[in-house]
Amino acid sequence: MSSNHTSLPPRARSGGQSKKKPPQKKKSGVKSFFKFILILLLIAIIGIAVYVGSLYFKAESGVLDTGNNTPVPPEKAATVKPITMLLLGTDYRPQHQTYLTDVMMVVSMNPETNSATLVSLPRDTSLQLEGYRSDRKLNSFYTTFKTLEKKGGAPAEDEMKTMLGKYLDVDIDYVTVLDFQGFRDVVDALGGVDVNVKYNMCYRDSHDGTDINLTSGPQELDGKKALDYVRYRKSNCSPKTKESNDFDRNARQSEVLHSLIDQMKSFGGAAKAFKVLDAVDDNMKTDLEKDQVKNMIKAYYDINKENVNFMPVTGEWRSPFVYINDSELQKAKQALKDELAGNHKSEPEGTTTDTSSQP
Repeated sequence: MSSNHTSLPPRARSGGQSKKKPPQKKKSGVKSFFKFILILLLIAIIGIAVYVGSLYFKAESGVLDTGNNTPVPPEKAATVKPITMLLLGTDYRPQHQTYLTDVMMVVSMNPETNSATLVSLPRDTSLQLEGYRSDRKLNSFYTTFKTLEKKGGAPAEDEMKTMLGKYLDVDIDYVTVLDFQGFRDVVDALGGVDVNVKYNMCYRDSHDGTDINLTSGPQELDGKKALDYVRYRKSNCSPKTKESNDFDRNARQSEVLHSLIDQMKSFGGAAKAFKVLDAVDDNMKTDLEKDQVKNMIKAYYDINKENVNFMPVTGEWRSPFVYINDSELQKAKQALKDELAGNHKSEPEGTTTDTSSQP
């Protein structure tokens, strides 16, 4: 994996404007400044080393209870081999025990470029794929597979990997499922996320305890409000607030994701790493091996948000489904393949797709 870090600060350059020597006993302000920078740099390096070391120790010592004990061949380690993972965010919580997947992303990661590409699919997608029903929303398949699993079928997670791997024309190595509580706990462990709420959002549902009430403007959201921000779709309040569609929600997912990366990259975020891992441990299901978890920590601990390409796939809303734009789907497929091949490309923000009709 390539690195852009350097262990030494830049040297002070000579101005070359005068040949006069400074008084013998007078301290150089420039030297003092760079001495100060050097001290800060050393502190940062030590802090990062402690952070990475503590993460690795937690995984190595078994305190991190994520993953299975299957050995990982050296040539398949995430430190040397690009991998692809399916990320599912379910609406499961004690008061609402279903497995609808409101968040569906496929991410390809490359350790050589220290970069990742995430493709996000709308929850209301009509899946146009041979062998699967197109009259069912994409977010309902995991629930269906769960039901079949209980009757002796294949694990629902494996079925989701197979289905979305075919749909995006990529081999998916792993799957990770995170529920609502896990998302809230991760945000809270990092001390919140900074977002810009573009309009008021209000929705209440006494049946499952939903109580969304956000006001517009830049702000820091805790875990509960961050989940409200990502989930918001429509309003039943008086006065009603502006409705949101699948594509708007995907854009908010990207915003929150980048904010979380910023938090993790900060020294404060590093100090809270154990809390984040504990939150993930308690609310996550994955088929990652424990050794692979450690490999991923070593490979991607310092990834920058600029190296994370978020590609929400959009389409046309024709109630009750979203019909995916084929050209965008092809671009998403190619972006995942490019990432695996080491050709990371950043896509411009925004889309020309009309999102005025609300799913």
